Amino acid sequence: MQFPGFARISVRPNPQERRFTSRKLRALVPPVYETMHEARCHYNDADMNDVRLLSMDFDGTLVMESDDPPFPEQLVETLNLIRANGVHLALNTGRTIELVEAGLEKNQFPVRPDFALTTERDVYRWNGTSWEAFGDWNSICETRHNALFEYSAEFLKEIERFALSLPGIRIHRESDRFVGVVTKTVEQMDKFCEFIDHRQEGLPEFSYQRNLIYLRFCHLDYNKGTILAELQRLLGVAPNETFAVGDNFNDLPMLDSKFARYLACPANSIPEVKNAIRTKEGFVAEAKSGEGVSQALRYFFPQIFENPP
Repeated sequence: MQFPGFARISVRPNPQERRFTSRKLRALVPPVYETMHEARCHYNDADMNDVRLLSMDFDGTLVMESDDPPFPEQLVETLNLIRANGVHLALNTGRTIELVEAGLEKNQFPVRPDFALTTERDVYRWNGTSWEAFGDWNSICETRHNALFEYSAEFLKEIERFALSLPGIRIHRESDRFVGVVTKTVEQMDKFCEFIDHRQEGLPEFSYQRNLIYLRFCHLDYNKGTILAELQRLLGVAPNETFAVGDNFNDLPMLDSKFARYLACPANSIPEVKNAIRTKEGFVAEAKSGEGVSQALRYFFPQIFENPP
C-alpha cells in the first residue's frame, strides 16, 4: 500500500506496556471456549437494543481490493439492516480522509459510513454532502503532534541519519517534515524499530505506527482505541453498546473490551488478532473480509435478520 494513509499498521505501546510486541501476542493463552456454541452463551441475551455503534476497519475487513467483487452483497444487506435499527456506522482506518473517499469510490462501496476515524488520530462525520471535523479533537491532535515533532527534532535528525545508512530505505515527508519511512524488507524495518526503541529515552510521548515495511511517527496517545473512545464520548455511546471488527496490528487497540463489548475479526486476520479476539471472548469468523463481518454481525444479533424492520 502506498505510504500516505497506509491502511494497516501496528501501534506502538504506551510506556507502561513497553515491549508489547507481536512476540508477546503470540504467547497469549489459548481460546477460552472449546466451541463457538459455548462462546455464544456469553451473548445469548444480546439484541439490537444492546448496540448503537459499529467501529469497522476498511481494508482487509470490509473490503478486499484483490477480490472481484471486493465485498459481498450480503455485507451491504447486513449493514443496511443494522443502520435501519438506528445504529451508527463508523470506519476506523489507517487511511486519510481523502483516501477513505477514494476507497469508497474505487471499490464502489454503497454504504456510506456516518463517521470516519482516520489515520489512528482524527474524527470526522458525514454532514450529508462532505466530511467535517467532529468536535475539537482533530485540532487538539494536530497541536499535540506539532509540539511532538518540535521537541523531538534532534531525535528525528538522529533517526533520519540512521535511516539513510540503510540501503534502499525511502524517507517520507509531509510539508517538509520527516514523518516516516518505507524499508526494503521486514528485517530492515525490525532493525529500524530497534534503533528507535533503544534511543528514545526521555521522549515518553514519541511513538510510531508500523505495518511490515511502513512506519510513521506519532504521539503515543493516538490509536484506533482512543479515537473510538472520543467518538463514543461525542455520541454518548458506551463501550458495552459498541461492536468492533478488524484484521491487523493497528486494529488491536480498539479490539479491547475497554472500547467495545462485541469483538470480531474475519478469517483473513493475522494470527495475533485472532488470538486476541479469542482470549477476549469475541468471534473469529470462518469467512474472510466482508463476508466474515456479516457473519459476525449475524452471530451476535441474529434476531434483526429474523425480524427485519
